[in-house]
Amino acid sequence: MCSAATSLKMFLFCGLTGCLAFGQAPPAALPSLSSLLSEMEAAQGKTRPRASYEVVRKYRIFPSANLNAASEIVAAVDFRPPTTKRYTIQKTSGSRRAEQVVRGILDREVEASAQGRHVPTADVMRDNYDVSYLGENVLDGHPCYLLGLNPRRKDKNLIAGKAWVDKRTLLVREISGELVKTPSWWLRTVHVKMMFDYVGEIWLQTALEAVADVRIFGKQTLTSEIVGQCMCRR
Repeated sequence: MCSAATSLKMFLFCGLTGCLAFGQAPPAALPSLSSLLSEMEAAQGKTRPRASYEVVRKYRIFPSANLNAASEIVAAVDFRPPTTKRYTIQKTSGSRRAEQVVRGILDREVEASAQGRHVPTADVMRDNYDVSYLGENVLDGHPCYLLGLNPRRKDKNLIAGKAWVDKRTLLVREISGELVKTPSWWLRTVHVKMMFDYVGEIWLQTALEAVADVRIFGKQTLTSEIVGQCMCRR
């Protein structure tokens, strides 16, 4: 009797779990890493703006342990297709050195635009990185592929870290990691987090946070955010 009862229980258990397994949809197949990167590069190629725009950014620079000591710089950045970018400093408070740092960042952005690199995500390509697949993640409500970035060379524009790629648009929503080469002898390390999203109809860097270990001065934090915009179709 015990043996028969046990067999019956096993039969019912196997039948139930079999039905549950049968009723579940199989997980969606993941694209190969090679095809994912090809589709990402194609998607990035379509983000170049075809209309003029202007955004206003607020930068803050402060000792990492003291936000109250922040220097603030407000800059307007104007883009005219296909590659012309200009900026003007609208307001500044705090140290003169902070304004020089922001001007240096904006000068490099203007140079990158002239070379055809509109946003830093254009660098997330196989020519620049050995890319690894780390899984999936949700970032601010957006399902993303999580990729590991290992720069192929020492370049101040490349980051050793991770990228969150929107599964729907295949555009990079966030990059986080350390600059593989610091832009100045004064900087020992620079940890960067860059965030991207649509501003109107244009895919732009919307925020930045960089923490630098500066020789003599210690850790300093720089942040930027868009505080105004004008999508001017001229």
